[in-house]
Amino acid sequence: MLNRNAEALFWIGRYMERAENHARLIDVHYHLQVDDDTPSLKGKLEGDEMVSYSKWARIVDALGSREAYEQQYSSYNERDVLFYTTLDRDNPNSLVSCVSHARGNLRTLREKLPSEMWDATNAFYLWLREKQPDDLLRESPHLFFGRIKEWTALFQGVSQSVMPRENEWHFIECGRYLERSENTLRIIKAVGNAASGEDWDNARAYPYLQAVLRSVSGYQAFRRYYADGISVESIVEFVVLNGVFPRSLHFALHTLDEHMRHIELQDKQLRTAHEKVIRQVSKVKADLACLEREDMVIDRNGTIVAHLLDACQQLGMAFAKTFFRMGEASA
Repeated sequence: MLNRNAEALFWIGRYMERAENHARLIDVHYHLQVDDDTPSLKGKLEGDEMVSYSKWARIVDALGSREAYEQQYSSYNERDVLFYTTLDRDNPNSLVSCVSHARGNLRTLREKLPSEMWDATNAFYLWLREKQPDDLLRESPHLFFGRIKEWTALFQGVSQSVMPRENEWHFIECGRYLERSENTLRIIKAVGNAASGEDWDNARAYPYLQAVLRSVSGYQAFRRYYADGISVESIVEFVVLNGVFPRSLHFALHTLDEHMRHIELQDKQLRTAHEKVIRQVSKVKADLACLEREDMVIDRNGTIVAHLLDACQQLGMAFAKTFFRMGEASA
């Protein structure tokens, strides 16, 4: 497999996972009605504007795009935030940009991948590019983001059903689960920022932590394990350390490791570099295995989350250095 093909496959997985994650996250935070007075945002706006700023800034924070947003917009409001995170083609991480990049990478591989994957991705893009900001507000953002999740589920269902379990498949899945790992950590980081100044054990933090579960569609699964015993410790443990919930950090890292190990390479030098990346994944898994749920709860400054997020980002760079010629696919 050519390096550029491996890179395109990897980013197809990442971008489709990112689009789904954005839809989940924006939908939940959009409807999270909390009259919060976030201390970290004080001094920027005053009075009634503070609540609005906190609410919409929380969405941008959760996507890790605050700096880029503030370079383009002077304030936080519903229309600007929704447009920036969903339909802004100048934002490389907007929903429409993610789907466009996935489609562009898949188009370069149309002869090598099942046609059903192209059909699903192309139809998704054509539907999304026709949307306008006013459509979202008029039709209901909840229905719009629900439709996004349905499109990404269609793509994943098609790829699961028709792709041979060869290198192409494993590169897509590596991209998907590395992206999922980072997304889960960004959600936790955003919640920590939103609840800053309050211990996560404080009742004021509870709505944010419940939003974490809903952001990963884990609320019902969580209740199966913990019933009515909802606490900060159990929520964090479930999202980070649960071994069988598909969107937990533990599950994502272990599945990433499995797909990494299934990649077959002929070149000896490349196999050596590949083994180094596998060891790097194993190191992150070991760091996670050493954590207790109490460690996450007392992580008031977000040091543990930041360390794990940095480790995942380092994995992405190591993966690129090993397999890709930089710049040959949209990343």
